[in-house]
Amino acid sequence: MQTNLADFIRGTPDGDTADAILRKCVHCGFCTATCPTYQLLGDELDGPRGRIYLIKQLLEGADVTEKTQRHLDRCLTCRSCETTCPSGVEYHRLVDIGRAVVAARVARPAGQRFLRFALREGLTRGWLFGPAYKLGQFFRPLLPSSLKAKVLPKQKSVSAIRRDHPRRMLMLAGCVQPSMSPNINAAAARVLDRLGIATIEAEGAGCCGAVRLHLDDHEGARMDARRNIDAWWPHIEAGAEGIVVTASGCGAHVLEYAHLLENDPAYAAKAARVTLLARDIAEVLAGEQGALVALLQKSVPVTRRKLAFHSPCSLQHGLKVRGAVESILQAAGFELTPVADGHLCCGSAGTYSVLQPELSLKLRDNKLGCLQAGAPEAIASANIGCIAHLQAGTPTPVSHWIELLDRQLGS
Repeated sequence: MQTNLADFIRGTPDGDTADAILRKCVHCGFCTATCPTYQLLGDELDGPRGRIYLIKQLLEGADVTEKTQRHLDRCLTCRSCETTCPSGVEYHRLVDIGRAVVAARVARPAGQRFLRFALREGLTRGWLFGPAYKLGQFFRPLLPSSLKAKVLPKQKSVSAIRRDHPRRMLMLAGCVQPSMSPNINAAAARVLDRLGIATIEAEGAGCCGAVRLHLDDHEGARMDARRNIDAWWPHIEAGAEGIVVTASGCGAHVLEYAHLLENDPAYAAKAARVTLLARDIAEVLAGEQGALVALLQKSVPVTRRKLAFHSPCSLQHGLKVRGAVESILQAAGFELTPVADGHLCCGSAGTYSVLQPELSLKLRDNKLGCLQAGAPEAIASANIGCIAHLQAGTPTPVSHWIELLDRQLGS
């Protein structure tokens, strides 16, 4: 695709990135076939190819309107289009740039501005989100159904085992997961402990920065990345062999640290190192396959439990981890039911379920229909947002797959 960027962005880091991405696009349209919003709405401007044209126009100096903003807002950033694209177009980076330009030129209504501010500042601060979420859990029976659906029941706590081992890995706690589902990281720590790997949740690390980035606060996202790097760096220098992430949405964003900070001379090299060290828990366990299988052979019960696995977009399209979780679950004795359209988004997509509720609920209902078609006893996923979103629409238990593996392995 030929480009002629306007003066305001030509020669800037974002301009150079956008120009390189746009020039890769060959207009083939393969991406529209796998775009969830295009499938729902049937509008070219609500698919990747149409949004790419909109972004190209605004970066070349065309007028930016509320219509442009609406079509970009409807994008889930699920990255299914990237998996399909034969030209390697990094669409997620392009849409982030486009949204930031639109945000600077099109004023949102006051209600939208307040909601986005509340999400950006409230979700990313654990010290603020945690007490608020606990209050919501306490009053959950009294909440209206729309709000009740956003609050998971309080979990019975499972203690994390954090014995020391020669092998050590950092583990990202994140911002909302410790309050919404604290047993996820506890289960991961227990499984890794059985494999002789100690886990460390570094003091000072927090939100990965994805929420801020996708709400157009790019500098805030970079600040979150720097804070996490500062918290992790002493442990990396001391020999930590990896950074384990149990929320695939966070993991996909941590892989962007090298790109986010590539023009920061104080952090560029460190960010590149962190990107190389960050791994989803499924990738870590896949690398320990022999030891894990040996543990499972001693622990797997005779009966097989039917389970549907929802692979989050951030896992399969962002991290490009496909099949690893399924192989682990099958080795653990679960019978996986077939799931049609497994490549499509469930509609959670970070803050999307709050900002685009109508589209989000349609996508969730479609996803649950596919997941429940095989009559599973439970549903597993790999991202806290997807878990909460799906659980709000079904009585079938939904949990992180690492929790199920931990229970199979026993004490």
